[in-house]
Amino acid sequence: MIKKFFDKIRPSFEAGGKLHSLHSVFEGMESFLLVSNRTSGTGVSIHDAIDSKRIMSFVVIALLPAMLFGMYNVGYQHYQAAGLDGTFWQLFGYGFLAVLPKIIVSYVVGLGIEFVVAQWKGEEIQEGYLVTGLLVPLIIPVTTPLWMLALAVAFSVIFAKEIYGGTGMNIFNPAIVARAFLFFAYPNQMSGENVWLSKDSILGLGADLPDTFTMATPLGSLNAETLHLPSLQDMVVGLIPGSVGETSVIAIAIGAVILLWTGIASWRTMLSVFVGGGLVAALFHATGQTPLTWYEHLFLGGFCFGAVFMATDPVTSARTEKGKYVYGFCIGAVAILIRVANPGYPEGMMLAILLMNALAPLIDYCFVQRNISKRAKRAIHK
Repeated sequence: MIKKFFDKIRPSFEAGGKLHSLHSVFEGMESFLLVSNRTSGTGVSIHDAIDSKRIMSFVVIALLPAMLFGMYNVGYQHYQAAGLDGTFWQLFGYGFLAVLPKIIVSYVVGLGIEFVVAQWKGEEIQEGYLVTGLLVPLIIPVTTPLWMLALAVAFSVIFAKEIYGGTGMNIFNPAIVARAFLFFAYPNQMSGENVWLSKDSILGLGADLPDTFTMATPLGSLNAETLHLPSLQDMVVGLIPGSVGETSVIAIAIGAVILLWTGIASWRTMLSVFVGGGLVAALFHATGQTPLTWYEHLFLGGFCFGAVFMATDPVTSARTEKGKYVYGFCIGAVAILIRVANPGYPEGMMLAILLMNALAPLIDYCFVQRNISKRAKRAIHK
């Protein structure tokens, strides 16, 4: 039925049709809903069922557990702070109504810019923002105003993606750039007392919170005189303050299994991030530089989420097999280093990934040149 509908309206969008100016929009919607029946003509030696649309679809599926749990946790944190009891569906419903507008704004603004750019260039609409549009609402505090989110998304899509040529050409992860924009442009909304729920609660829903209620994320309180950390169980389950999709280790682990099983994410990169972060955290803890153990550093904040969904981005990460080990290890090590050494940046993962995004081409270049030199020496000896 869907195919017949698109076949019927296609002539209006083709050359000479009255809606030819919207050809890119038509192509984008058709490729999103249907598998293309066009095949390559000549010069193709490998055929693969995986294309960018399927890759993005798998990543979105992998993000769903973190998103759904994040919605529940938003309601849970609100009801806990207000001293109220609620059923599972009341808590989830509250979080759903709080997070859904951010997802809608992210997709409307981001895809709107993508449509305009594709139409202006006369190119097909790329599927890359299907993932970015969901990632951005999951890595920011739920209290972030919608207009700030819209600004961050617009900045990210234009200056971190389209200016480089679109999907597959960007050197920085667009979702991380959106978070960085908010962090540096509006720091009070991204850290301190406003990082989670406050008296001016989200969307004006539910009961007023206590006047004395303020809650920073566990990492945000590292430099406080009295450090109150959640239990290990709460860290793993995710019933702690934090950005929407970053709190539950279990939900993120489910997403990691999906990405690894489908072959979309590199286990080398993912594993190296945890090894690098764990070793540096253990070293700092042993020398008394941080009160957190190595596993607390890994479980708190956006470390797990960044390692699974951000560091493994196939576009902005290292592509050589050995380079992936170095790339991932440096992300984990630098993230912990920033957390411990610079109290102004209690998270660290965002800046670590951005830094290594910039260095990923250099890492690949070094390993490629090393391989070329080895081959040249073997050829000389023969």
